[in-house]
Amino acid sequence: MATAELTVKQRAESGKGAARSLRREERIPAVVYGKELGNCAISLDPKELKKAIATEAGWNTLITLKGDGPFDGKQVILKDMQVEAIRRNPIHADFHAIDMKQDVTVMVPVSVVGKSEGEKLGGGLEIVRHELEVVCLPTNIPASFEIDVTEMNIGDVVHVEDIDVPEGVVIPHDVNFTVVTVVGRKAEEEEETGEGAEEGVVVEEEAAEGGEE
Repeated sequence: MATAELTVKQRAESGKGAARSLRREERIPAVVYGKELGNCAISLDPKELKKAIATEAGWNTLITLKGDGPFDGKQVILKDMQVEAIRRNPIHADFHAIDMKQDVTVMVPVSVVGKSEGEKLGGGLEIVRHELEVVCLPTNIPASFEIDVTEMNIGDVVHVEDIDVPEGVVIPHDVNFTVVTVVGRKAEEEEETGEGAEEGVVVEEEAAEGGEE
């Protein structure tokens, strides 16, 4: 489990005006949610936040908050982050305070390894689910689910129940849904092209008949 520390400050003011003031100070507003904390308003340096989650675990990095307030020493996970449309810099963040002895629900990214046999034959790899919901203790959160697609051919499918899940980790699901598949894109494109050509012939023939009248 990747860990990091983040120094934050408690804040009393809220609203757009307060947020603009914070950004002038190169800080952003944030909130920590938790049973003991309620909704605790804080501010932080967005550069330090980006640094804290720049681990293999990303948003699932276990962050220890530091600062003068009830949040000091609390371990949290980033649950939401708003970013600027163009520069993609953080402008607001939500954290969830966690109990290390209780299960948490998080999203874990799917990562594919290798190039499939189907792609070599002209097919295309489709990642249907880029993230999977998991339930586990904070110390058991996987950095990602790696799926080796090397042996996959056109038409092959990896379902959620095919994924190797570490001990203590559960992927809740009601149906055995598709995560990754290989489709024959070139064949589909050729079929569509053929249909278009046939339609073109019909149009030309109709035009010719109209000319004869």
